[in-house]
Amino acid sequence: MFTKIRFAVYKVFIGIGIFSVALMAGCVIFSVFARYIFSLSFKELEEFTTTVFAFTTFWGMTVCFVENEHVWIDSFYNLFPSSIKKISKFISFIITICVLFIMMKFGYRYAIKFGHQISSGMEIPYVWLYGIIPVGCFTSLIVVILQFIEFIKSLFRKKTKEA
Repeated sequence: MFTKIRFAVYKVFIGIGIFSVALMAGCVIFSVFARYIFSLSFKELEEFTTTVFAFTTFWGMTVCFVENEHVWIDSFYNLFPSSIKKISKFISFIITICVLFIMMKFGYRYAIKFGHQISSGMEIPYVWLYGIIPVGCFTSLIVVILQFIEFIKSLFRKKTKEA
């Protein structure tokens, strides 16, 4: 049952990412046609497109962690023996967790400090725009911590099999 729930959450999460990229592409295409064919420019649409772009960036960061598509320099990494790979993966997890925590903490502070200002285009508080930073970092942090736990478990599983 847990696997079904996990898969459903995964599909919804990926679906939100796909929808946001499609929405951004649609907004950009409409904006370009409106500007160059009809000489129309909508400041609300431009600000919305920028907001969706920021959203897809931070949401996509989590998707990359979920899909294990984050940055590894494979050609260099594959030269190492298994023990060095495990150490580098451990260090990578620690650094990633620290960076995500710091980004989440300061992104939250930034959103709270400057979020009360009203955007000129959509006329909404900036907290809705800046809020994606801590949200994206929080979701990424959860994924990375779960992967780190699985990594630690895998180290102990292999040791118990050898014994």
